[in-house]
Amino acid sequence: MKPYTESIKNLKITRTFDTNVKSDELVWHQDKKDRKVKILEGNKWKFQMDNELPIELKKGDEIFIPKYTYHRVFKGRTTLVIEITELD
Repeated sequence: MKPYTESIKNLKITRTFDTNVKSDELVWHQDKKDRKVKILEGNKWKFQMDNELPIELKKGDEIFIPKYTYHRVFKGRTTLVIEITELD
């Protein structure tokens, strides 16, 4: 089971991580495509790329994640909503 719910519209993926998600469900992973991620909502969530320190996510932030790069998120205080655009 995935730690988020998602919807797809106009080639954009909207993912929602609920405040009740368990921290151990938020694991290191890789994606098969480059991605641009925009933070739509969330308070005190953090994002970490492999070999980097975690950064706090703020509404309006945009992050580029290269394909096959390990990354993860850390649970925050509110629901996290992100918009993902997969790049070719």
